[in-house]
This record gives sequence, C-alpha cells and structure tokens, in this order.
Amino acid sequence: MSTHPLLSRVADAVYWMARYIERAENVARYIGVNLNLQLDLPLDPAHQWQPLIDTSGDTEAFQKRYGEATQARVIEFLAYDVENPNSITSCLRSARENARSVRETISSEMWAQVNQMYLQIQSQRSMPEPERLLDAFREIRLGCHLFQGVTDSTMTHNEPWHFLRLGRKLERADKTSRILDVKYFMLLPSAKDVGTPYDDIHWAAVLKSVSGFEMYRKKYGRITPRDVVDFLVMDRDFPRAVHYCIGSANESLHAISGTAIGYYQYRSEQLMGQLRAELDYASTDAVIAGGLHEYLDALQRKMNLIDITMREEFIARATELRQSQRQSQS
Repeated sequence: MSTHPLLSRVADAVYWMARYIERAENVARYIGVNLNLQLDLPLDPAHQWQPLIDTSGDTEAFQKRYGEATQARVIEFLAYDVENPNSITSCLRSARENARSVRETISSEMWAQVNQMYLQIQSQRSMPEPERLLDAFREIRLGCHLFQGVTDSTMTHNEPWHFLRLGRKLERADKTSRILDVKYFMLLPSAKDVGTPYDDIHWAAVLKSVSGFEMYRKKYGRITPRDVVDFLVMDRDFPRAVHYCIGSANESLHAISGTAIGYYQYRSEQLMGQLRAELDYASTDAVIAGGLHEYLDALQRKMNLIDITMREEFIARATELRQSQRQSQS
C-alpha cells in the first residue's frame, strides 16, 4: 500500500464520489420504478411510497419533517431536499465537490459529466411537472451510467480507480440488499395472491428497482420470491447482485493493498474475504428458512464494518502518518 501524501486525500475523494453517484442513480431508479408501478397498479399512496423512505434508511427524518408518505413528499425528500444528505441533489453536489478536489487525478471527461449532472439537477430546483417526472429521473439515471462508462474508459486503472470501484460496488451491494429487505416482506404474498397478475407485477417491480428484470427472466423465466432472492443476493454474474459486487470489491481491495487474493495483511481484507466466502457457499433456501431479514441485516452490518475498517486502514492511517511526519520535522 502506498502512503504517498496525495493518496489518502485522493482515495477518500474518489471513494465517496463513486458512492454518491451510485446512490443518486439508485434513488432515481427507485422513484422511476414506483411511478411506473403506480400506472400499472394504483395503490394506497402510503403503502406504495413509504417503502422508498424505509429503503433509504431515513424514515425518522422524513416523518419528523414531512409526515405521511405521499408521492409528492417522498419525491421532494429523496430527490430535491437539500437538507437531506442522501437526496439526489445532495449526492450530486457532494460528488461534484469531491471531483473538484481531485481534478488532477480524474479525467476531464469525468469532471465534465459530474458537473453537467450537478447543473442539471440545480436547474430543476424543485419537482418537475407531473408529465416530466419520468423523463427527469431517466435523465439522471442515464447521466450516472454515462459517468461510469466515461470513468472506466478514460481513467487509468490504478489505485485511485480501484478506490472508486470499491466505493461503487459497496454502495451498490448495500442498496440491493436494502431494497430486497424492505420489499420482500411487504410483498410476500398471501395465499390468494400467489401466481396472480397482482403478485407478478409487484415482484417485477422489485427486479426493475435494480435493473434486473430482463436478466432475471432470461435465467429463471417465471417470477418466484425464492428465485428473486437467489438472483439478487447469490448470483455471480449479474452486476447488481450482492455476490458479484462483493467479489469485485474484493478484487479492488487486494489491488490497492498488493496482497494476493486468498491472503490478507489488513483487517479489511480479512473481513471482505470472509464475506466473500460466506456468499460463495451460502444456500438460498437455508437463508430464507433462517430468516431473510436477519441475514440481510447481518450482511449490511458486515459491509458497514468493511467500509469503516478499510477507510481507517488505507485513508485515516495515511493521514495520521503525514501529520506525525510533519510534527517530527517541525
């Protein structure tokens, strides 16, 4: 691992830039899916929009400021509220600030794309007209996809790129697990709904929330709750599945440390390797039988611990080393 004075600042900035852009893209997709679901299957607004707040983890903050979860309130909170640090507006602002601090490391195309997305959301300021809502969130989503493509095509795949990839994959795994956790128990159908169009539309919405509907149908065909869990958690090939994301994050962490995969020098590598091994050998049926909520909750705690440990070992420690060097020099 390098401890060059520049690296900890760059690593922290690109790591969070990636997480914020991934978070913004996820929120835009969730809202878009819900808007489409409302057209297909009108429901009680609270039943349809509250899960988006639950998925974000900001239920208490939302209820304190907005009360009942109506469409307009949820969209305002998740997309345009500057006081909500996880809103699309706040995420793109934070991503832009991080990108600006490392313009010497990222490509000019990456900076231009982050800046464009920020200016686009700023130009809206508040919720667009109803007929423009779907287009507005589609544009945000495509802008984030374009940023990822530009990044992989124009940035050298060195340590900063691996920190960026690490942030993106951990954020993605976390959001996939959260949407499944919230939706699974809300949508787990009663006996009368099994196999009905009502049942299928809801589970299709879960898959669309992670852009996985088409790939799921190619692999499994008929939609069943068990197969949805298998696809979104255990699949090794779908890029938004938890297993795939953890595998990619593990590769980047080892590329940063220089340790061969299968070995570890740092606690974060050990934790990541343990989680990867658990997913390698986990059984979907056993996970569901043991309680999916408990499993996903434990999964999220492990990912949070990896995030904290990795930043302590590779970012905070390098910063402390620089400060110690400065003090000894003075």
